[in-house]
Amino acid sequence: MLHELLTVATPAITGHMHALAGSVPNPSPVAPPGLSSKMNTLLGWWKWGALIAGVFGLVGCGAMMAIGRRNRSTLAADGATGIPWVLAGLTLIALSSGIVGVFT
Repeated sequence: MLHELLTVATPAITGHMHALAGSVPNPSPVAPPGLSSKMNTLLGWWKWGALIAGVFGLVGCGAMMAIGRRNRSTLAADGATGIPWVLAGLTLIALSSGIVGVFT
């Protein structure tokens, strides 16, 4: 009985859903006048700073591994476990505009 009820009600429900979804406006993002070039510059500076931080992170991980190996401490393991986190951060930085572009 439930199956019969669903087969009758589903087309009516989905028909109304399409009508509601079709009437919702979806404008593309537009920058305020004169702000686009300034925001591009600001985003470029942030991305440059984040990439420099990534380089420092990888250099720091390498230094921790070298120093920890020399002294036979857990510092080497801490440096090695930091590398995937730095690479994940750099990957997120590189893909950030593409990820956000999916939702616009």
